[in-house]
Amino acid sequence: MYADRFAVSAGGTATRSVAAARLGLRTGLFGVIGTDLFGEHLAVRLAAEENLDLTWLRRDPSVHTPVTAAVTHGHDRAFLTYEEEGARRPEVWEGELPHTRFLHLGIGGPLPGWAAELRARGTRVVGGVGWDPTGRWPHDVLTRLAEIDVFVCNAVEATSYTRTRTVEEAVKVLADLVPDVVVTDGANGAVAVDGATGELVRVPVPRVPAVDPTGAGDVFTAALITGLDHHWPLPTRLRFAGLCAALSVQGLGGASSAPRWEAVNAFLERTSGIPDADLARIRAAMP
Repeated sequence: MYADRFAVSAGGTATRSVAAARLGLRTGLFGVIGTDLFGEHLAVRLAAEENLDLTWLRRDPSVHTPVTAAVTHGHDRAFLTYEEEGARRPEVWEGELPHTRFLHLGIGGPLPGWAAELRARGTRVVGGVGWDPTGRWPHDVLTRLAEIDVFVCNAVEATSYTRTRTVEEAVKVLADLVPDVVVTDGANGAVAVDGATGELVRVPVPRVPAVDPTGAGDVFTAALITGLDHHWPLPTRLRFAGLCAALSVQGLGGASSAPRWEAVNAFLERTSGIPDADLARIRAAMP
């Protein structure tokens, strides 16, 4: 089998970091990569991103940089990942913790102590989960929602962890466990519960020709955090996040296709599907 195109891109946590940085947030990346071929390439690509601080990105010659081959075809995707134990999130933060407004991390396993310490200082913790290849979707993940402030996941993850049939049912269950919850639902947009009012909100996503959806959820999360930083109301945050995710699926890869403000502005210039109030807030945030 032959592919008609390919790209080499930063992914996962790096996608969220790059996407947030491209939207103007001063962003730091805490993790471990190797000094191998992939690590060198990744370090160079990330260093070229404005607003992205790599102070806390560790380079360890004993670590093989995690690699994923993402294959997109038709209406499905397949991922093949190689990852060593040492390349996972460090449980200890060496040195002084930074002053940060937001922290995003996975909650598939127990949260490290430094996450709780940051939250105690006032950092809003945004949690996410990954695909569970075992199909067990363990309930203990839901118990960790008490340790975070915002939970973002996709429709399959939400319904699987809550044992519900619909996204709306899942969101309501999750809203009882975490102050703010957002569930992405692919081409159907996003569903969330307003933590202040308890209102269920569903917002559509712009329709665009999709090339590769890899990393779209990470871009969505980064844009959602950007909206939180601007103190936008929930519908505006969801529309902006959906817009950025839609722009990202038009290119290949994860971080490579994360949009900058110029792309957001160009899209808004040629479309009229966003309410005036949301449009005004988004335009006011443009540099």
